[in-house]
Amino acid sequence: MPDEALIGGKSKALVVRFLDKPWLARIATVDASTGRPHVVPVWYGWDGESVWISSYSSTRKIRELKSSPYCSIVVDAAEGGEGLTAVLFEGKAELVTAPRDFLREKITWVYARYLGPEGVLAPDPQKWLDSPENLLIKVTPEKIYAW
Repeated sequence: MPDEALIGGKSKALVVRFLDKPWLARIATVDASTGRPHVVPVWYGWDGESVWISSYSSTRKIRELKSSPYCSIVVDAAEGGEGLTAVLFEGKAELVTAPRDFLREKITWVYARYLGPEGVLAPDPQKWLDSPENLLIKVTPEKIYAW
């Protein structure tokens, strides 16, 4: 997508600046057996092509993504400023479980966005990073909406 492209009438540069901030995101999945939605807050990272979310393999969202990989992710902020308050991604999730070095690097990047470079070195985040249950949700959006 060219830099001057618009997403929902907003410039790509404005969307990128908004997503660079560590807002809380929410991911919506669907329970395949009931058809009911499940929405949970998550930390995320946006690399310009994909949304990356750290999770544990035992969580409900992961079980649901294994059954139905389609999901939505919204990043919003009441005080978004600059004429932008939300970005919505729609797409198919890929569950990334290896290689472990890649996972550790990408998950550290996500955690550091929220905890800072020093905070990510604390015992709890380090324990999370090394958990064999920790994996990445990668969503390369098929559609992006911004408002």
